[in-house]
Amino acid sequence: MGNPPLGSVRAVKLLVLGGTKFLGRAVVEAALDKGHDVTLFNRGRTNPDLFPEVEKLRGDRDGDLTSLSGRSWDAVVDTSAYVPQQARASAEAVADSAGHYLFISSLSAYADASRPLDEDSPLAEREEGQPDDHLLEDFSNYGALKVLCERSAADGFGGPTAIVRPGLIVGPHDPTGRFTYWPHRVARGGEVLAPAPANSQVQFIDVRDLGEWIVHLSENRVEGPFNAANRDVTWEALLETCSAVTGSDAEPIWIDPEFLMEQEVGQWMELPMWLYEDTGLHATDVSRAVAAGLTFRPLDETVRGTLDQAETTGGAGLEPEQEAQVIAAWKAR
Repeated sequence: MGNPPLGSVRAVKLLVLGGTKFLGRAVVEAALDKGHDVTLFNRGRTNPDLFPEVEKLRGDRDGDLTSLSGRSWDAVVDTSAYVPQQARASAEAVADSAGHYLFISSLSAYADASRPLDEDSPLAEREEGQPDDHLLEDFSNYGALKVLCERSAADGFGGPTAIVRPGLIVGPHDPTGRFTYWPHRVARGGEVLAPAPANSQVQFIDVRDLGEWIVHLSENRVEGPFNAANRDVTWEALLETCSAVTGSDAEPIWIDPEFLMEQEVGQWMELPMWLYEDTGLHATDVSRAVAAGLTFRPLDETVRGTLDQAETTGGAGLEPEQEAQVIAAWKAR
C-alpha cells in the first residue's frame, strides 16, 4: 500500500479521546515515548491522575464537547465510542481542526464470524427493532453499532480516516481477564483443560503492539480499514509459553470441542478465548495491517506483561471444580 515503515516520522500533536484505561493508555504511552505532544479529552473519571505531564480537556462526548473548540491537532484517536451519535459528534467537533481521524472498531463488526475474515468480509447490520443509541445487555447489537460508528466517524470527519478492527486486546492493565486467565491458570500447575486441536490458531493482540501501531498510522495519516490481531500462534504455543515463563509443571489436557459443548463449557469467557462457533475470530487475515507496519512482540513478553500488570478479573475462566469434572469426564468417556 506504499505506507512508511513503522517508526516516528515527525513530532505530532495528538488528541486522544479517552486515554486512561486500557488501549487508550497504551496509545498515550507510545505517543509520549516517541516525543509527541498529547492532549486527552475525557470525563476525568478513570485514572484521572495518570499522565500528569499531558494536557487534559474535560468534557462528555454525550453532550459537552466545548473544550475541543478553538484548538488544532495533527491527528485524533477515538478509542471509546460505542454508539454512532457519539462517534459522529466527536468527529464533527474536530473536522476542521485535525488532519487525520482514527476510530477503534472491532472484529465484531463483521456479519459472519464463523468464517475466515478479511477487510472485505460483509459487515454486521442492525436487526429490526434493535436500538442504535445504546448497547443491549446481551451485546447482540454490539457489532452493528460498531459498524454504524465507523460510518458516522468517517462521515462526520470528512477527511483522512483509518478504521482499526482489533481482535481480543490483551496484555498489561487488561481489565477483562480473558487472556489473563491462561498465564495465571498455567502458573497454578496440574492438569489444565485445553481446547483441542492443540495446533489450531488463537488470535489476539498485545495492547502495546496495537498502541504503537495506532500512533504510527496517526503519524503518517494512513487511511482505510484494518484488521488487527497477531498470527502464527497456536494454543499449544500459548500454553507452553505460559509454562516456560512461570516455571509451571502444568499438563494440558486437550479436549475435543464437541465434548466441551456436550459438557456445556461456555465459550469466550468460561473457557477464555475458546470459540466453537465464531471461529473466524481466530482465522483473521491481518496482512493488510502488517503491510502498514503492524509488528508483534515475542509471546513471552505478552505473558510476562500480563502477569506483572493484570489480574484475573471479570469472572473469566473455569472454576477449579468444574474444570476437574470436565477433565474426569473426558478421561472416562
